Amino acid sequence: MKTLPETGLEHAFLFCIPTTKTVPALYPEAPEFQAMPQVFATGYLVGLLEWACMQAVNPFLEAPHEQTLGTHIHVSHGAATPPGLEVLVRVKLIRVEGRRLLFEVEAHDGVDLISRGRHERCVIDRHRFDQRVAQKMGRQPPRAYMAARTSTGTCASRTDIPT
Repeated sequence: MKTLPETGLEHAFLFCIPTTKTVPALYPEAPEFQAMPQVFATGYLVGLLEWACMQAVNPFLEAPHEQTLGTHIHVSHGAATPPGLEVLVRVKLIRVEGRRLLFEVEAHDGVDLISRGRHERCVIDRHRFDQRVAQKMGRQPPRAYMAARTSTGTCASRTDIPT
């Protein structure tokens, strides 16, 4: 890193919610999601909170080889936001422990506080990270995992997995 960011670092980010960030758009192949109301999806909210945290620390990173990855998220999602509303995300860096960065995060849609909580990110070296991911692709999964996979060996979703 160029310099470590200091606790107290704050950042704000405004994003207009499109229909492509609603619950039915989260997993288009899932009928359960298709039946849900067209409001800002929690999965996309998490991504928006992460995005604001990334923007906060990017000036401190040696791009492109340093990046941050989310390692923990603990947030509420307490109000529905329809498409067309703007969500204001505010993040504050509250702890720096080596490469681990802890943020307080909150999001407001102009009507309601829709989210509040904490998010942790870790600074990574992209080249080393990519090497570990490549090694993982060559490993053999445990037998219990293999028994639950499809017999074709292709990537697919299933619900008939023994618990």
